[in-house]
Amino acid sequence: MLILPSGSAINPEWFALDTSRGLDDPSLKIYMRATVFVSEYLIYIPAIVIFLRRYSRLEGVNIWESSIALVAILMQPGTMLIDHGHFQYNTVMLGFAVATLSSMVAGRPLWSCVFFVGALGFKQMALFYAPAVFAYLLGICISPKINIPRFLAIALTTIAAFAVLYLPFLLGIAYDVYMGETFASLPRPSIMDLKHLLTPWDMNSWYYPFALQLAQSIHRIFPFSRGLFEDKVANIWCTTHTFHKLHRYPIELLQRLALIATSAAILPPCLILFLKPKKQLLPLAFAAVSWGFFLCSYQVHEKNVLLPLMPMTLLLSGKEGLLPSTRAWVGLANMLGTWTMFPLLKRDELRVPYFVISLLWAHLLGLPPVSFSAYHEGSRSGLTLFSKIVHLNLYIVMVIWHVVEAFYPPPADKPDLWVVANAIVGTGGFGICYLWCLWRLMVKSEVFGKAKSKTL
Repeated sequence: MLILPSGSAINPEWFALDTSRGLDDPSLKIYMRATVFVSEYLIYIPAIVIFLRRYSRLEGVNIWESSIALVAILMQPGTMLIDHGHFQYNTVMLGFAVATLSSMVAGRPLWSCVFFVGALGFKQMALFYAPAVFAYLLGICISPKINIPRFLAIALTTIAAFAVLYLPFLLGIAYDVYMGETFASLPRPSIMDLKHLLTPWDMNSWYYPFALQLAQSIHRIFPFSRGLFEDKVANIWCTTHTFHKLHRYPIELLQRLALIATSAAILPPCLILFLKPKKQLLPLAFAAVSWGFFLCSYQVHEKNVLLPLMPMTLLLSGKEGLLPSTRAWVGLANMLGTWTMFPLLKRDELRVPYFVISLLWAHLLGLPPVSFSAYHEGSRSGLTLFSKIVHLNLYIVMVIWHVVEAFYPPPADKPDLWVVANAIVGTGGFGICYLWCLWRLMVKSEVFGKAKSKTL
C-alpha cells in the first residue's frame, strides 16, 4: 500500500496506468529493490524476532542459543537469494505467516486469523499452511473441552478480516457500476458455470458484477490453467513426467490425482495437530503440511520450496534445535532447497551470490561442504549412522552435479538433462525431509503414547 504513493511522489511515470508496463528505468529498479528491504524490516524481521522470543521461552531455550538461531534464520540462503536476487516479496507473506505462528504460541487465536488472512491476501502460496492453521484452530476449540464461543469468535474474525481485505476491491466494482461500466460481455470463470446451479446468472442484476469479479479473484487463486507444474520443479509430478509423460492424460484427471496425493500427504500431520493442538508442535506441523503440498499439489514453482523451509528453519529456535539431530536436518533441507533453485538463479546471473551465501550459511551451521562439525560431534543428540550416510550422499551428489553442470554441456538432444537430474534428486531429498518432519511430529506429540525418542 505504501509503494504506489511513495513511488508516484518520486516519479509519477513509474506507476502510470498502461504506459508504465515494461518500463526499464534503472532508478525504478533501485526503488523497487529498496522496497524489498523496507518490507522485510517492517514485517518479516519483527515477526521472526517476536516468534523466537515466545517460542524459545516456551521450549526453555536460553538467550544465547536463541540469538544464534535468529542469525541462522535471518540468513536463510533461499529466502535472501529469491527476494533480493530474483526480486520477490515473499518475506512479506512469510512474515505474516510467522506472525500467525507467533500469535498461536502466545495464545491469541483471533490475531492469528487476522495475520493469516493477511498472508493469504498478499500471496495465495500461503494456502500451503492453511490446513495446519485450520487443524490447530479447530483443535483448540474442542480440546481440552468444547468451546463454542471461541469457535464463533474465530469464524467471525476470519470473515471480518476477509471483508476488510476485499473492501477496496468491492468499492472499486461499485464505482465501475456507478460510472456505467458493463460486465455482461466479460468472460466468466469456470467456477461460475457449475452444474449444480439451479438458475442461470442474470447478467443485468445488481449483484452480477460483484459475483463475476469475486469469482475471477477466486479463479486466480487456483491456477489450474497453468498446468500441473511450472518449469523443472523438484516434486513428484515433474519427476514422474520425466519417465512417463503426463500431458497425455486429461487435465481433470491430473487435478484429481494431485488432490488425492496432496490429501494423503497432509492428512497425517493435520490429524496429529487436530488431536494434539500443542503450541510446541506448530513449526513441525507447518513444515510437514507444506512439504506435502510442495511435493504433491497442483501448479508448483521452484520458489514454493521457501514455504516448507521457513517453519523447518524455525526449529533451530526450539529445544535442542542447535544440536546435530535437528541442525543437520534443517541445514540439509535448506542447502538442498537452495540447490534446486540454482537453475532459476543462474538465469538471473546470481551464481556468485548463490555460492557465497550458501557456503557462508553452511559454515555458520557447520554443514558440508565447508564443515562437518554437525556430523562428528558427540553422541548426545547426534545423528544415526543411516542419517549420516543419507545426508553425506546428498551433499556429494550436489557437489558432483555442480561440477558436471559447469564443465560438461548436456547432449544436444537433451538440453535440460542436468536441470531434470537436479529436480529428481531434489524430489528424493525433499521426500526424506517430509518423512523426517512427520516422524518428529509423531514422536513429539506422543500421539501413539509416550515412548523413548529415537534420533534420526
